Amino acid sequence: MTSRIDVPMRSGQHMALPRRAMEQMGFATCCLMCDAKDIAGTMRCRNCIDNHAKSRERLNQGPPKSKADRLTREFITMLANPSKYIDDSEHGDSMIYYSSLIDKHNGISPAKTTEEIERRFKELRQKKDKSIIRDIANQNKWNENPPDFFEREELLQLITADDSKDNTNWEKLLSEVGELLEDEDN
Repeated sequence: MTSRIDVPMRSGQHMALPRRAMEQMGFATCCLMCDAKDIAGTMRCRNCIDNHAKSRERLNQGPPKSKADRLTREFITMLANPSKYIDDSEHGDSMIYYSSLIDKHNGISPAKTTEEIERRFKELRQKKDKSIIRDIANQNKWNENPPDFFEREELLQLITADDSKDNTNWEKLLSEVGELLEDEDN
């Protein structure tokens, strides 16, 4: 059985552009499938946004309590980024359709020739995934290129320099701690 949301719109039917709130919640496809006129701020848009926000809030309260909760969360995840789920055995066709709606809205046309497909795959392979940890937290100057011989030698000098002086400080500290422990036992 196919729901109305899975059936492509005929020409002449309205299609609303995604509202910012709906995009932020991951429901841009709902706006793209909506048959309302594309007028921001209508009561229908407000009600839809409010209902989706309440639904998301209820779903995100604690761990899922039933299979229906898990399935609903899975569907919301799929709707938020349908292009990641085009290979899903149950919902792949719908995800392809939703993905094409979003692409069309973003001005991306489907690849039609072999060359276009190969070019897009090449672009995707070369595109780096964003990672907060890798890109921001780990700002190591040797991330891309390891240190050369001279840099390694300089680092080794910094690490091993004045090793004997540091060891005596540690030995002194350890002996003081040992004395304190002996005094405590007595």
